[in-house]
Amino acid sequence: MKDISPEILAKAKQIKAIIFDVDGVLTDGGIIYDNTGMEYKRFNVKDGQIIKYLRQFNILTGVITGRDSQVVRNRCNELKIDFHYHGIENKVETFREILLKYKLSESQVAYVGDDINDLPILTRCGLSATPADGHKAVKERVDLVTKTEGGKGVVRELADVILESKGHYEEIIKGLTTDGNI
Repeated sequence: MKDISPEILAKAKQIKAIIFDVDGVLTDGGIIYDNTGMEYKRFNVKDGQIIKYLRQFNILTGVITGRDSQVVRNRCNELKIDFHYHGIENKVETFREILLKYKLSESQVAYVGDDINDLPILTRCGLSATPADGHKAVKERVDLVTKTEGGKGVVRELADVILESKGHYEEIIKGLTTDGNI
């Protein structure tokens, strides 16, 4: 991780949970409705792929989203996200509940958000990130601005940094290239 600062790697090494927003992070922020009102969203498989490796190394994953969408609930369940909260107006209150429930300190949590309503958590968590197309005010206040835009593997990019900082990435690759099992 040549382009990641030692400070960010040190923060990443402490992470025990990654929490993320959905619209603008797991998706490009677009919402498609058909004539019957059915909602559609596009997710990136790269984000989904890395979650099983986070789970393998006991790194919790979670979602706090302001919208309440069955499509998002379905995706969270499919990926076996450890916890997900939908229709949340006060995200920092939910963040505090998560810290208590999972006995985490703020410094042990990474959070990815793309808009100003994510700032209350982004300014408190141990490692904060936003997509390349995140809001300007958010970009100015986070530890890491990803190279990827929302919906194009943002969670994957942050997870890679965390797994690499903990020395797990080489273990993952070795397991995949030697006997096929990790």
